[in-house]
Amino acid sequence: MIKNRPLGCMTFPALLASFLTLLAIVVSAFAAGGGFFSVGSLNAHDGANLGGVTSHSGIRNDCSKCHPAPWEADTMGDRCVKCHVDLAAQLLDPKTIHGALKGQQAILNCRPCHPDHRGPDAALTRVVPEGFPHSVTNFALTAHVKRSDGIPFSCSDCHIRSFKPFEKNLCADCHKERDKVFTPAHINEFGSDCLACHDGVDRYDKNFDHNVFAFKLDGKHVGLVCLKCHLNARTIADLRNISTDCQSCHTKDDAHQARFGPACGDCHITAGWQQSVKFDHNLVDYKLIGKHASVDCAKCHTVPHKFKGTPTDCYSCHAKDDKHNGQYGKECDECHTSTIWEHEKLDHSKFAFPLTGAHSTVDCLKCHQNSVFKGAPVICYGCHQKDDKHKGQYGEQCDLCHATTAWKPSTFSHQKTSFPLTGAHTNLLCTSCHKNGQFQTAPNFCDGCHGDPAFHSGLFGVECVSCHSTSNWSAKYTGPHPSFGEGGGIRHGGAGCRDCHTVNLMSAVCTKCHGGKNPGKGD
Repeated sequence: MIKNRPLGCMTFPALLASFLTLLAIVVSAFAAGGGFFSVGSLNAHDGANLGGVTSHSGIRNDCSKCHPAPWEADTMGDRCVKCHVDLAAQLLDPKTIHGALKGQQAILNCRPCHPDHRGPDAALTRVVPEGFPHSVTNFALTAHVKRSDGIPFSCSDCHIRSFKPFEKNLCADCHKERDKVFTPAHINEFGSDCLACHDGVDRYDKNFDHNVFAFKLDGKHVGLVCLKCHLNARTIADLRNISTDCQSCHTKDDAHQARFGPACGDCHITAGWQQSVKFDHNLVDYKLIGKHASVDCAKCHTVPHKFKGTPTDCYSCHAKDDKHNGQYGKECDECHTSTIWEHEKLDHSKFAFPLTGAHSTVDCLKCHQNSVFKGAPVICYGCHQKDDKHKGQYGEQCDLCHATTAWKPSTFSHQKTSFPLTGAHTNLLCTSCHKNGQFQTAPNFCDGCHGDPAFHSGLFGVECVSCHSTSNWSAKYTGPHPSFGEGGGIRHGGAGCRDCHTVNLMSAVCTKCHGGKNPGKGD
């Protein structure tokens, strides 16, 4: 029967041997100053004096400067920034490389990019492009993922000697290989400092869209090379600060000699500088309406390239069209419109002779003969003398009898004259009084037509109306006898006028009946 016994490694001699071995290792490690655990020598490149040393090799005997003990809370990254204090500020700024990297990592870990123990001459920086925030260097790798041969870019393709400073001539050297024509010409136009404009995103490559900016390219601007507008531009600021007013480029094309300011785009369009003009004449004092809107500019602006100060009165252009020979001045638009020159809009009512009735449809030249307008006659006789059958006997004021509605019939009223017609006169023919076409000189008293009846023998004068009326010429006078004497009135029933008035009406002969007796009152 085999008795139970401890394993061989757990025996006292074995445990003692293990302890002595571990002790030997620790003693050797302290004796070697940490070299016992080192995978290689520390970097010996001299740099700034940090904590009394100028390189990592100066702390090779004090591993704790970089390596915290397993029981300590610090990490190697925490130990790094104790010496590299300038990095502490960078880690707080995401716009710096170290700040951007810190934002990508849960803990501060410097070793993936800055390994050591690779020998005194080895590089202290090893960058892996994947995940590296290259854009914080103001140059993104967006357009530099793969080389023209399809192989991915490595850091050493651009950073040949070190990561800083970057050798700017490498841009030109590399791109000359890719485009031997464009690159030299581009450098000649915009300078050799490629990074002053390019940031690795290729914002300004062949796919650049100028229309995302305030100054959009259209018309003939589309085909222009950048240098035409961005002359002597050497930086992004130069490109962006270029003036966008037309005159900056088109001063040599300005035939107006700056009289209209720098805003050429108010009149010209990009489709063609000479051929197309979009000037809005309504922006100035003289608006173009009617046929004026389609008239060629040179019709009014007769002096080449002279626009400001062009006359705006009608007569300056239409003097040759003035059939009035200047009689009505230069304000043609008082009668004419810009729609059709021949169609006048004259309001004759504004003049001394308003047009009414048939006059409103009469052709102008019927009255304004020989193009005489100002000073044309305003009385009827000026035009209607040939129509006057009265041969001027009634003067020249035809409108006293005739109306403008129609020349015939006339509307003459005898009541407007010095001899109004009453009674039987109203039914008489005009020729009964106006014989032989005499109107103006026709008699206006009774005796002129009626003469003196023979039985009156001229005793009663020519004032027929004293006894006769226009209602009945033959009626016997029955009116009251004029009073005479003290009592007034007489009683002579049945006596005729001639019984007493043997000589005239003004004297009565009483003695014919009464002899020498003087009749008394009331006799």
